[in-house]
Amino acid sequence: MPIALQAGIWGLIAGGALVIGALIAWFVKVPQKVVASVMAFGAGVLISALAFDLVDDAEHTGGLTATVLGFLAGAIAYLAANVLLDKRGARHRKRSGDQQPSEQEQSGSGAAIAIGALLDGIPESVVLGLSLLGGGGVGVPVLVAIFISNLPEGLSSAAGMKRNGRSAKYVFGVWIGVAVASGIAGLLGCLLLEGAAPQVVAAITALAAGAILTMIADTMIPEAFERTHLYAGLIATLGFLTAFSVGRLG
Repeated sequence: MPIALQAGIWGLIAGGALVIGALIAWFVKVPQKVVASVMAFGAGVLISALAFDLVDDAEHTGGLTATVLGFLAGAIAYLAANVLLDKRGARHRKRSGDQQPSEQEQSGSGAAIAIGALLDGIPESVVLGLSLLGGGGVGVPVLVAIFISNLPEGLSSAAGMKRNGRSAKYVFGVWIGVAVASGIAGLLGCLLLEGAAPQVVAAITALAAGAILTMIADTMIPEAFERTHLYAGLIATLGFLTAFSVGRLG
């Protein structure tokens, strides 16, 4: 099977965790403390993958300069996009409570939330695609980290959407659309950068990593801390150690 197609399939699988989370939220009333706890765990998992896989691999592949510049560019680009989306009602898109505005409260917020969900998911899928370029198969620690973190993201955000009157058609349309877009992003990330210079691959990997870290701090940690308070740090630490152990044992 072509590497680009493999990347697309893995991106679709990772994005599918968002749909699973949304299904759970729609049909099961999960306590918000549980949602927040899983969100904290997912944040820790992603941070571990960033530190020990993505950024480290980027630095070894293309050098420190390309990695640092790419990482900063990703963080700044995500921040700029997020600021625009915040103004249109997507600030609390991962919150499970009633923080999300309804369409009546802020016109256009539904579209903004959908675009925000897409913004959060694309960088993760791109790095999955890039992990295949070395010829050693998909990066298992990164795949596990993205899947584990996507589950509470979909669960929390879908719970908030449902609480604020979004229809099932809207909720599942968003998450299925993001899952499909994640598969396409993984495919394109691999296809377009196959044969590219190591510095370019490193910069793109670091760019995605910078966007992911900014997303964690802006959207995942606030939801986790709001409900779990002082326990958020410990739960995130457990997520970090779990992902680190998977990487070392894999």
